[in-house]
Amino acid sequence: MATNYQNHNPTLTGLMGKLLKLTPQLPQIIKNVRKAKGINPNSYASIGKIIEANATKHGNIVALRFEEQSYTYTEFNKTINLYANYLLKKGVQNGETVIVFLENRPELLFLIAACAKIGAIISLINPNQREQTLIHAIELTKSKHLIIGEELVPFFEDVKTSITTLTDPSYYWVSDQSISGCPKDYIELKKELLKVDTTNPKTTSNIKASQVYANVFTSGTTGLPKASRQTNRKWMATYYWFGKVNMNLNPDDVMYVPLPFYHTNALIVGWPTALAASCTMVMRRKFSVTHFWEDVAKYNVSAFIYIGELCRYLLNAPPSDLETKHRIKKIMGNGLRPDIWHQFKERFQIKNIYEFYGAADGNTSFTNTLNFDCTIGWCPQKFKIIKYDVENDTTMKDQNGFCIPVRKGETGLLISEISEKSAFDGYVNKKRNEDKILRNVLKTDDMWFNSGDLLQDIGFRHARFVDRIGDTFRWKGENVATAEVEGIVGQVYGVEMCAVYGVQIPNNDGRAGMVTIVKHESKNFNLTSLTEHLHKELPRYAVPIFIRIKDAIDFTHTHKMKKFDLKKEGFNCIDPIYVLLPKCDAYIPMNKNLLDEINAGTYIF
Repeated sequence: MATNYQNHNPTLTGLMGKLLKLTPQLPQIIKNVRKAKGINPNSYASIGKIIEANATKHGNIVALRFEEQSYTYTEFNKTINLYANYLLKKGVQNGETVIVFLENRPELLFLIAACAKIGAIISLINPNQREQTLIHAIELTKSKHLIIGEELVPFFEDVKTSITTLTDPSYYWVSDQSISGCPKDYIELKKELLKVDTTNPKTTSNIKASQVYANVFTSGTTGLPKASRQTNRKWMATYYWFGKVNMNLNPDDVMYVPLPFYHTNALIVGWPTALAASCTMVMRRKFSVTHFWEDVAKYNVSAFIYIGELCRYLLNAPPSDLETKHRIKKIMGNGLRPDIWHQFKERFQIKNIYEFYGAADGNTSFTNTLNFDCTIGWCPQKFKIIKYDVENDTTMKDQNGFCIPVRKGETGLLISEISEKSAFDGYVNKKRNEDKILRNVLKTDDMWFNSGDLLQDIGFRHARFVDRIGDTFRWKGENVATAEVEGIVGQVYGVEMCAVYGVQIPNNDGRAGMVTIVKHESKNFNLTSLTEHLHKELPRYAVPIFIRIKDAIDFTHTHKMKKFDLKKEGFNCIDPIYVLLPKCDAYIPMNKNLLDEINAGTYIF
């Protein structure tokens, strides 16, 4: 992969040419880079203050559009205040957690900002979570305030009695289509908002940058979601870094964010970028390739946030008359693969691609500030890419026991220094923090954040994303933890042992789930029962695409399953394989013709 895109690597001549074009903006860029890096954790810089400032300075500009709804910055702030003042009235305290289980709609943003204004911590539960995963997420971030969207009440009710951490809870119901009416034992939240006023809560001015405003769930090595702590400081850093240094939009721009706000691409990339410009942000309940260019035309979009899968979906869609009749000048996101970069850029006539790299639980980010092709850009913080033994899943050491930085052109594990300036905010479950910290890396007593990702050093502090390591893989814009899926598969009668891992499918981004199963000799394994169980217990993106039936799975001397060979073999093997084709709910046996079609990139999963 490195050699295929070598001609896109930054050169000194190319770098100087890019910087010369930015000469008029350099003083402002340098100023904002310093602001992004230098936010004092004890300062009173917060999300709430930014929203209130925009309402004061740009009150008549439309802040948010969703379907047929729109809110000016004044209306946006006042609506947020209703939620904030109501939560205060209900006794929600600074530092207290509020659990929210809502689909992607304006009420989600109102609640995030409301909690940020009063110092509460909002736990953003992924609306795709079901059964045990949902129970785990709710129990992990204990709260007596649970706000449930009308559209998700049935799924919450399925698990409510199984949640063991609820003590005298209050359930709030947020209407959506208002078809069912508020259920018994729930408080109708929007009705209660009529009893409070729209003034800015006094609490906003007391919120410090170091305070946590949200828990964002990310899959970890345990297999169940980990709740990463998101601080105002991190949000403010992205406000300057993505909003001012990179995208640098204007009030007349329209930013389209068709991604979920319970993930960080929308929450701490798209939203602060729009607020930094005081421009309009368009929110969508779910991404739709069919309606994408219609939305772009309808809302007069000039910029959008993407993930790699979104870009490939658009490329695979039939041509549209609208796909070049737009005013889009800049896009920002992560996961746009080099193999489709130029095709995407040329077909849709998009000049500037601000590809970035970052993680919800990380303490650093790369961004393609200079608009080079096929790169995640550069990083202003202290980082290293160190040599990594992928097969044995371990860092490589020198004769003194320290890690070895890669040379230019080489691939290794990305690590970023943990310091006062580059804090690692960690997880709600503090025991999990050590899983991501490497010590004594380059010298005695140093500390670095382990990204779990392989990057290629392409020079001039620039890098190219290569792959994820370990058991967690990415599919459909979501992290899929293998231990979680293995636990679900293992519940099925007739399964003695299983191994879950990600495999690449031609013409598809990310890695699709594959499970190798060893059947129990004395129990009847039933594929239909397994299929039904997977669909019930897992979100769609976590359901394995391939099932392999094998006689045995090899283990290491430390009793870890040896997945390296399984990943390498993928679905091209002699064992029985079953595949879940797109838009199908049942697995079918793999045969040679089907295998050839999949390898030819015929299917977009």
